[in-house]
Amino acid sequence: MTFFRSRWVAAPSGGEELEPAQLAPGFRAAGVACGLKGGGETDVGLLACDDANARSGLLLTRNASAAAAVRVCREQCDARAVRAAVVNSGNANAATGERGYRDALEMRDAASEALGIDQRAVAVAETGAIGVPLPVDDVVRGIGTAARALAGSGAADFAGAIMTTDRAPKLCRVSADGVTLSAQAKGAGMIQPAYATMLCFVQTDGEPSDPRAALSHAVASSFERISVDGQMSTNDTVLLQATGASGRALPEGLLDAVLLQLALEIVADGEGATRVARVEVTQAATQDEAERVARAIANSPLVKTALYGRDPNWGRIAQAAGMALAGEQVEELGPDRIDAGELGTDSGEVEIAVPLGRGDASAHVYFSDLTPEYVELNAEMT
Repeated sequence: MTFFRSRWVAAPSGGEELEPAQLAPGFRAAGVACGLKGGGETDVGLLACDDANARSGLLLTRNASAAAAVRVCREQCDARAVRAAVVNSGNANAATGERGYRDALEMRDAASEALGIDQRAVAVAETGAIGVPLPVDDVVRGIGTAARALAGSGAADFAGAIMTTDRAPKLCRVSADGVTLSAQAKGAGMIQPAYATMLCFVQTDGEPSDPRAALSHAVASSFERISVDGQMSTNDTVLLQATGASGRALPEGLLDAVLLQLALEIVADGEGATRVARVEVTQAATQDEAERVARAIANSPLVKTALYGRDPNWGRIAQAAGMALAGEQVEELGPDRIDAGELGTDSGEVEIAVPLGRGDASAHVYFSDLTPEYVELNAEMT
């Protein structure tokens, strides 16, 4: 499958990449413009499953300042039986108080009515600027337009409608062992390992034994392993919908491979990013220690700028690792123990290896470089 482009993705055998604009059988989607982003850009997406017996898994951000849409999903949605998702971009509807909550409910109700399905079967997701009231009347009109435009070939329109600072849409459709899986994602900034870290929607005619467990397993090795800027989003959402219409089990490893590829595309598309790195910490005393060191390196502005500059500066890696291990007795992390040589190459994917010599635990994180474009984009965000 050519979709699995990264050398870090172990693609399942016997698969085939399909036209990404088409969704898995039994699903329809649309993307329309309602004016949130201006310039005629699409900013309302609607995704629907035609199977009333479809099962689902839903994962949401752990950020304590969760957006209104996340709160609605937590409190009002049957996460095991989601049939539709309504999404807007250009406005996160976060830090907007009770008005924001009512607006998210109004989006849900509009989608429920337009599709003729139960309100608890509708998930809501939003992305964009935080702290700005949502012009919900415009969004509701957009939902009506999107409902009339739903099509099995609407994946590309949907993927475009959920983008914010993304440079390109992220979507795919693959098949393996008689099962089709399609997915659409967005994410470029405010990306940090902790549950979902962006928006992602997955559809399949396969049959996972437990959709939430399958999704949790795949997310743990993909979206929880990435970082662009160390900032956990208020709006993170990942939804898996499965109809089982193929009569076949979801092939082992297929969901994991797709989500890891999408996660790596998010890192590569990080705001201003030019390179992707994988830091692997080994020989840590505990799993928690390995995680702390890996994430300290991945989120270090000094390491990230060295990555941007193609500068194999192992001293910055040693500093970040030592900071994460402050107060511990550790051997000196010199150049004989840190492999950062590929930082100085022109390869698009870079490996950094850090053995601590303290035990058997290990952890890895994928991250992007820090560039002048990141600073400029975020300095002018609002």
